[in-house]
Amino acid sequence: MQELTLESWLEGEQRNYGLAADLALLVAGVAKVSRDISRQVECGALAGVLGLHGTENVQGEEQKELDVISNEMMLKAVFETGVVAAAASEEMDHALASPAGERKPYLICFDPLDGSSNIDINVSIGTIFSVLPNPREDASAPEDADFLQPGQRQLAAGYVIYGPQTQMVFTLGRGVVMFTLDPRSGSYILTASNVQVPEAAKEFAINCSNMRHWEGPVKRYIAELLEGTTGVRGKDFNMRWIAAMVAEVHRILCRGGIFMYPRDARDPSRPGKLRLMYEANPMSWLMEQAGGRATNGHERILGIKPEKLHQRVAVFLGAKEEVERVTDYHAKNFTL
Repeated sequence: MQELTLESWLEGEQRNYGLAADLALLVAGVAKVSRDISRQVECGALAGVLGLHGTENVQGEEQKELDVISNEMMLKAVFETGVVAAAASEEMDHALASPAGERKPYLICFDPLDGSSNIDINVSIGTIFSVLPNPREDASAPEDADFLQPGQRQLAAGYVIYGPQTQMVFTLGRGVVMFTLDPRSGSYILTASNVQVPEAAKEFAINCSNMRHWEGPVKRYIAELLEGTTGVRGKDFNMRWIAAMVAEVHRILCRGGIFMYPRDARDPSRPGKLRLMYEANPMSWLMEQAGGRATNGHERILGIKPEKLHQRVAVFLGAKEEVERVTDYHAKNFTL
């Protein structure tokens, strides 16, 4: 069977389904820079890019050297496509407008290197991206407020995972596709199309060290999973935890399951840990496009109207049956 490169696939989407040429250009631009980031990740200590950078991001998290490097690489690459009006990143306080000074059709949000805590121990990390329409009709520079669109308005979203293989996984609203980087040719090759998540699950991912801080419905749900065949669920579940959202979502897309990062009682004013715009929204759209579900425990994540650029949110995503169950537990305020 002839291999289908990302470039050829995008050409087919334009020809057969009316994909805008400038959006195809942006997706190709993200793919191109991801190859460069992948090489930086592969070299690691050999290139002197590990360890802390000595600064903090807007969330007060210590930045790794590769966080800063990959952020600069992403900014340069997306602006060079000539179709991005502004970019917002986990590593920047505010959105950055294109220096071009003319109207461009898209805004892009990204987490340039998700899973920073895994960088120095050589565990899978990744890049997450989300493309939104530029709501401005003129050439004026977009600001933070222009990014505050619900996730259901995304035009493209996905991630690149840097693991044993480098893979790019994304959606344009017509299902989920996976491309694998061929290190021999430097091309992304289509390796899975129309990815589907099984409705039921046998695996769950959550940081159980936070159990004492969870709300009652989450404690009830997890307790039932841990009871296995002796409990009300009547089957055993395996637990996984990688501490990188890209890796957690990739596992679910490949073999099913549910991923959870609930709010907890340590900071009642904070609705969750993960960021809505550049983590939860793109991953939720991927999950829905693959037949799964994604909620904050109460409502569909893609329907949430953002109030600020770095807004946090609780996340329950993955198998339809499991996400709907834990969301129903929240609605009924179930406890142990």
